[in-house]
Amino acid sequence: MKRIVIADDHEVVRSGLRAIVETRSNWIVSGEASNGEQAVALTLETRPDIVIVDYSMPIMNGLEVSRRLKALRLRTEVLILTMHENEELLTEAILAGVRGFLFKSDARKHLISAIEALLDGRPYFTSVLLERLLHDYRVNKQNKPDILLTSREQSVVQLIAEGHTNRSISAILKLSVKTVETHRASAMRKLGMTSTAELVRYAIRKKLVAP
Repeated sequence: MKRIVIADDHEVVRSGLRAIVETRSNWIVSGEASNGEQAVALTLETRPDIVIVDYSMPIMNGLEVSRRLKALRLRTEVLILTMHENEELLTEAILAGVRGFLFKSDARKHLISAIEALLDGRPYFTSVLLERLLHDYRVNKQNKPDILLTSREQSVVQLIAEGHTNRSISAILKLSVKTVETHRASAMRKLGMTSTAELVRYAIRKKLVAP
C-alpha cells in the first residue's frame, strides 16, 4: 500500500482530494492536516510516500513544509497544490526540493498522474508554468519589476501577517530569534516598509495570507 498525507486548510478540498486518491485500491490516505505544522508532524508520524500540500496554509506554507521535510532527510515526496499562476513560485518550489507542482484547478484530471510520477521517482510539474519558466530562460529574462523576497523571508512575513511574534516564529521555523529579526528587517528593507501593518497589507496583496 502507498501511503499519502493530504494537507489543506479547507476540509472540502481535503475531502475532494481524498476521494480522488482512494479511487486507487493500493493507495491509502494515512492522515489529513489543516496547517503546515500539522503536515510535518503527521509526516513524521506516519512516514507516507507522498504529502499533498496546499501552498497557502496557516503557520507554515507548502514551501516551508518541503524545506522542513528535506532537512529531516525523509524519503517522502512533496506535491504542492496552488491556485496561483506564478512562475516565481514554481522556481522557489524547485529550490525547496519540491518535485511535484500542480494547479488545484487541474487536480481532478491530473492528480493521479502526478502521484504516479512521484511514486515512480519522476518529477511532475504543471505544464503551463513550466513552459513559461522555460521560455523565460530561453529569452534570458534577467530583470523583474517586482522586488523579490527569499522564500524564508516570505515565510517570516506570512507568519507576521498571521499575528505571530518573533519568538513564536522562531519556534515554528526552528530559527533563532535573532535570525527571525534579521529576515524581518531584510524583508522590510527590500520592500521599503517601516511598519507591521505595511507587511500585513503586502502579505494579503501577494496572497501569502487570506484577507
